Amino acid sequence: MQWLTSLAPVLSPLFGMTGVLGGAWLVYRGNKRMTDTDARTAEASTFVASVQTVTDGFAQLLEQSRATNSQTLERVATLENRVERLEEEQRQWRRWKVAAVAYIHQLRALVAKLYERPVPAPPREIAEDLDDPTP
Repeated sequence: MQWLTSLAPVLSPLFGMTGVLGGAWLVYRGNKRMTDTDARTAEASTFVASVQTVTDGFAQLLEQSRATNSQTLERVATLENRVERLEEEQRQWRRWKVAAVAYIHQLRALVAKLYERPVPAPPREIAEDLDDPTP
């Protein structure tokens, strides 16, 4: 046991140094864990912020898409109304044309009867519409 006490001046600083290094390592490890936790927290908050940004972007795209779709539907409805109105006007003009052509035929027949001579040729603008050469 004497040899152990004789090594005390050598072992004491060695054990002290080991204790200091062990303590420093424990402090380092604790700080590293705190830093890692902070980094993970920062990464998590960055991830949450990124997800929120992406979600907001998709929400804006969806709103823009809905707005565009509603505008398109409005324009289509307006164009359908215009087409229906134009088709109705075309039908009316066709009825007027048919009635006018029938009236012209009656007038030509009446002129041919009254004057007992050939009816004058129709103007070239309406000759195709009459489809009836001079009787």
